[in-house]
Amino acid sequence: MKHHERRAYLRFFFMYFASVALLVLVAGFFYYQQMRSHLLKLQEFRLLEYARHIKMGGPPSEFGPDFHHRFVPAKGRHIDIRNFRREGEYFVKLVPLKFGDRYLEVLGSAREYDRRIRRLLWEILGAEALILLLFGLLSRRLARSAIRPLQESIELLDAFIKDLIHDLNTPLTSIRLNLTALKESQPQLRDSRIMKRLLHSAETVSELHQNLTVLLEEKTFQSRPVELCALLRELVEVQRPLCPEIRLELSCDRFVATVHPGAFRQILQNLLANACAYNRPGGRVRLRFEGRSLFIEDTGSGIENPQQIFERSFSGQGCSGLGLDIVRRLARAMGIDVSAYRNETGGSTFVLTMT
Repeated sequence: MKHHERRAYLRFFFMYFASVALLVLVAGFFYYQQMRSHLLKLQEFRLLEYARHIKMGGPPSEFGPDFHHRFVPAKGRHIDIRNFRREGEYFVKLVPLKFGDRYLEVLGSAREYDRRIRRLLWEILGAEALILLLFGLLSRRLARSAIRPLQESIELLDAFIKDLIHDLNTPLTSIRLNLTALKESQPQLRDSRIMKRLLHSAETVSELHQNLTVLLEEKTFQSRPVELCALLRELVEVQRPLCPEIRLELSCDRFVATVHPGAFRQILQNLLANACAYNRPGGRVRLRFEGRSLFIEDTGSGIENPQQIFERSFSGQGCSGLGLDIVRRLARAMGIDVSAYRNETGGSTFVLTMT
């Protein structure tokens, strides 16, 4: 099961199971409260029965040593007939007598009550555990059944996209080779506006093709320790001829992180391409490490909406919506936090924080 399918399955399972678990726990709580009240009533009635026998001449042998009584002075006070309380290991109740100068205080041991309460708790917990187990198995089955159509649709769509991207590689390569051949064979077209537009469009499509190719591997990433400074130096050297008017600076000696090399390369290519494309003539792009974070700073006009630029639907000055959405997804797949902000002195800064 792929990552997104597993998330859908777990989300459905936990939502269904959590709702059932909440209902079971609430029902168990109210049942416990009801039974506890019932047991207390039984204990009170037992004390009243004991008091009745005392007033009739003495307690029968069935009450045993767990019940005691004594006479206490009334001291001019009035008691509620419903009085019933617990004092330590005994339940206590005061019963009025024929003569108002004394009360009969009867005491009954709470051991039997405590034993029944513990047994009740274990019975309720056992029943809840059994119910939750049954509903957990049912939730698992329902969750799998619910996402099966989604899983089949995703697999079909993934296969179609992989075939489409693979088939695009041949015509895209042909377009780039023919444009290069046309530029060499027709010197008058070499610096024309039409040729520049065609070459730029071909490079844009090629970059998008590379992004999608790497993105398809997002769910099967196998990260490994990579020396990032060497990778950064290589990418900076590749980028320099593509933006000769921009000064690229790299401050890095050695930095090792666990990443997927191809995906991390694509992230950096997208961010460097944006930093150069939306910079000012004669501007600068600086790459530096601080702690576990890589900072990519440019001297362009700055990001107007740094909180929205990683959304796929966003399109604004200084960013490429689809490219930055791919950056975010690839970074998330590798456990890298990516953020951006506008510099106070102008320009933008992208931050990649490694785990």
